[in-house]
Amino acid sequence: MEELARLAGITVRTLRFYRERKLIPPPRREGRIAWYDDHHLARLRTISALLERGHTLNGIAELAEAFDHGRDVGELLGLGAPTEETPVRLTPEELADHFAGEVTAENLAAALELGYLGTDGDEIVHISRRLLDVSAALVREGIPLAEVLAAAHRVREHADALAELFTDLVTRHAPEDDIHRLRPLAKSVVEAELSMALDRRLRKQP
Repeated sequence: MEELARLAGITVRTLRFYRERKLIPPPRREGRIAWYDDHHLARLRTISALLERGHTLNGIAELAEAFDHGRDVGELLGLGAPTEETPVRLTPEELADHFAGEVTAENLAAALELGYLGTDGDEIVHISRRLLDVSAALVREGIPLAEVLAAAHRVREHADALAELFTDLVTRHAPEDDIHRLRPLAKSVVEAELSMALDRRLRKQP
């Protein structure tokens, strides 16, 4: 415990307090000896970084609980699953920096439920660089992250329906393998239709 506290730059008393608050997982025990590892050190450094960013201990405890119950990134992405999206690895404090003041336990749970985030050891993995950048940009424009995530649920429903429509169309008239080859066509149709829908919406505004 003394060695862990020294490496983390905190006192043993603070470390005991964090343990009592269940901010860090219990050590591995061998008889009367308690062993801490790099996972505990990473968690302590994360706690310090989040405290510096204005998070409270109660908030950090809630974030840690949501983080610990997150799905493993392998389960989230699937082994060998085809994708055009680029996953992004983040530390918890880097995630907090992307969404300053908006990384709450509720928002983290919503992002985990959506499947936007997975865990890999002490890192968080966002499944899509594009979605991460767009979400952060919307928050910077003043839109609350909770509302961005709520809208994402609705977008997901429509996107699933469009994907089902396209795959049904192709499988009725072409070999199933053509779905992967023809997916750029589906994306072009959706992008063009969304663009025109925005045009129609804007023309209706006074």
